[in-house]
Amino acid sequence: MRAWVVRAGRGGERESAALAEGRVLAGWTEVPDLSETQSREDVKAALESAYPDENPYLLGNWTGQLYRFRHEIEVGDLVVLPLRSGVVAVGHVDGDYEYQADRGDGFPHIRPVTWRIKDAERERFRPDLLDSMGSLLTVFELSRFGAAERIAGIADGVADPGRPDADAFAATLTEPAKLFEEAQRRSADNPLILSVRDLLAVWNAQRRYPTDVELISNDLALRGLVTVPPFTEGSLDSAVAVIPAASEPGEESASELTRSGLAIVESESQAIAYRVSNLEAANRKPESVRVGESLRSAMTLMVLRGYSQLPVLDDDDRLRGMVSWESIGRARMSAVDVSLAAATARAREADRSDDLLDWIPEIQKTGYVLVRDHDHKVCGLITAADLTVQFGTRVQPFVLLEEIERRLRRAVDASIPLNRIRAVVPPRRASKVQSAANLTLGVYGHLLKAQENWTSLGWTIDQQLFLTALEECRTFRNTLMHFSPDPITDDQLRPVQGLLDLMRSLDPNN
Repeated sequence: MRAWVVRAGRGGERESAALAEGRVLAGWTEVPDLSETQSREDVKAALESAYPDENPYLLGNWTGQLYRFRHEIEVGDLVVLPLRSGVVAVGHVDGDYEYQADRGDGFPHIRPVTWRIKDAERERFRPDLLDSMGSLLTVFELSRFGAAERIAGIADGVADPGRPDADAFAATLTEPAKLFEEAQRRSADNPLILSVRDLLAVWNAQRRYPTDVELISNDLALRGLVTVPPFTEGSLDSAVAVIPAASEPGEESASELTRSGLAIVESESQAIAYRVSNLEAANRKPESVRVGESLRSAMTLMVLRGYSQLPVLDDDDRLRGMVSWESIGRARMSAVDVSLAAATARAREADRSDDLLDWIPEIQKTGYVLVRDHDHKVCGLITAADLTVQFGTRVQPFVLLEEIERRLRRAVDASIPLNRIRAVVPPRRASKVQSAANLTLGVYGHLLKAQENWTSLGWTIDQQLFLTALEECRTFRNTLMHFSPDPITDDQLRPVQGLLDLMRSLDPNN
């Protein structure tokens, strides 16, 4: 379940109809029926045709809003309608997108809604939720800090618990314009600092997909802003400062920031590469011993922590080598009583900005690689185990999706004749379909909407709930195909795992 704000016009001109008819209504009266659109590009083309004289930036803004209204808002989602009287209406979406050309009020784009409450006082919402509703956009998602669950509770009469563990100030930056204003208002010694996660959320993004990176980078660059370090580095919880390009201490120029690796403006290859810094372990300073300490101290710490090796650092946190059980054994082959210096072996270190794939052979060979930051200080340690966890996590969604598709394929091939399978694909492609193996997840949804086909499966489960879960799975798969360095969360993976568990229960012997 997600939560969306759909405004009723700048002057509240759609409020009465929305509340009386149980609907939310979008403007853009010149835009025709969007029922047949399949992609963001389709919606954009409709807007460009309807408003040929508008600038590209505005058309891009409108495209995002109408695409959400038509394609992303789903049945069962919550919708929030702030009213001019100061109260808030909350409901849940009851039906798919509709287009009613004959409406006399000129608002043909519609989503049916059942209003659960029409007069929630603003005091019932904690400040972070109220600020999130403050965007000037007509259609946008309330995605942060458990907004959907909290709004559902408010509609049921439960007090809003808020999120005491959240960055309350970051939650007020509900749109890029607010972030730009705050960053430019700050002085050089008090910059705007927030997590990468909170920075992305300002643009309603959750992961660093190339399209989102490009959008955010361009928006910041247009306003003369940079992040230090680049928001494409580090984990989602890494902190970045958003500052004017020449306001870093010492008044460095944007070009100097670029040369030092701190500027936000990146090439396409940088934006899509999987960086060393994208691993959490690369941003977690390892335990270490200092030059001049005893070997006994190093060995004791290694036993206590179960480490195979420890970095040896100088007083500036720069790498001087690595002590390991292997290096200790080699040193003691020539003398029993050896110093830490004698047992310290050379070690290689990767820069946080390096391509992770370039370092995999080294990690496979030695079992680890140290990570340094832009000041050449050790900031992380990546082991072979870290790679196993990271790439295991990235492979898991593909494994789950593959099993779902294999189970669908087998069930459909066993129960539905080929001529009915071919009937759901365009005629020009029908002859190329030899079995269900030629269908995509989206086409499976169309196939199983037909009652005849659904009945043929013989499944004793709810058809609509299954189709909804299948569509969630299809959307997740499409998202997965767009590279992001950020991990898939359990919440994002849960619908896929749930659908697979359901399908396994339908055929428990295989």
